[in-house]
Amino acid sequence: MANIKTIGILTSGGDAPGMNAAIRSVTRSGIANGFRIKAIYRGYEGLINDEIKEFSTEDVSGIIDSGGTILRTARSERFMTNEGMDEAYSVLKKESIDALVVIGGNGSLTGAMKFAQRYDFSCVGLPGTIDNDLYGTDSTIGYDTTLNTIVECVDRIRDTATSHERIFFVEVMGRDAGFLAQYSAIASGAEAAIIPEDRTDVDQLEQFLRRGIRKSKKSCIVIVSESPKCGAMYYADRVRKEFPEYDVRVTILGHIQRGGRPSAYDRVLASETGYGAIQAIIQGQRNVMIGFRNNQIVYVPFSEAIRSDKPLDRRLIKILDELSI
Repeated sequence: MANIKTIGILTSGGDAPGMNAAIRSVTRSGIANGFRIKAIYRGYEGLINDEIKEFSTEDVSGIIDSGGTILRTARSERFMTNEGMDEAYSVLKKESIDALVVIGGNGSLTGAMKFAQRYDFSCVGLPGTIDNDLYGTDSTIGYDTTLNTIVECVDRIRDTATSHERIFFVEVMGRDAGFLAQYSAIASGAEAAIIPEDRTDVDQLEQFLRRGIRKSKKSCIVIVSESPKCGAMYYADRVRKEFPEYDVRVTILGHIQRGGRPSAYDRVLASETGYGAIQAIIQGQRNVMIGFRNNQIVYVPFSEAIRSDKPLDRRLIKILDELSI
């Protein structure tokens, strides 16, 4: 830590509500502890291109309530190559940056881990992803806001579903994790959730639909985790073919889930983990993600955070099943 005087910060991968609050926290905590903070624009691609500006406390004023990221974000194929990493390392040396704070999801932290290993460089990650799929933290920055956005949308869709006696398949984000779908289904009173951890087959669909008829449910909401093969359109088409008596509609929420002002929870989570990143650097921690478990900051090795499957509490599947009768 004695050799670290300047800390770089970047956001990478998909944007998530609360990233700006994290940028603010890292910047102000860093300056309060005597570090210089240099902001890197457009993620790893911007690092390679030397799109860097030194930040003061004023640069992060008034951003805690803003969605997206003021640092912008971009995918970088170049950073995935040894040549691209070499260019990035040269820029860090040129800018006298001694440590790097990366805010992002699985792919972003994987890049940070590989970079740290290749150059023995100090990297710290913040869990910035709406998917909540990083192991070692109870929640990720942006997840709570996105969950609330989904629930608000589903509440509106239910009005139409009920009025027209329709079945709606609502597709939500989540990549390979079903946290958004399962939790939003319970919170919105949906009749079912189709998630990667518990894929619904045709027999389960048939049982669900017939149970709905028996209980005199004329309208239903089914939340579906996005999937290139088995998304909401896939299941809606199956119902149309096998149960033509039903009026079926599909809503794909898409990128509306990423935007908007972060919730109070995400602002606090981003602020705590941003502060935790600076404390980790002061303590000499390297190559860790700042997690939040049981209301405590924890240091999770990159290898554990990105390579371990985060388990979904399977009680939630039974809870939704019983509450949807």
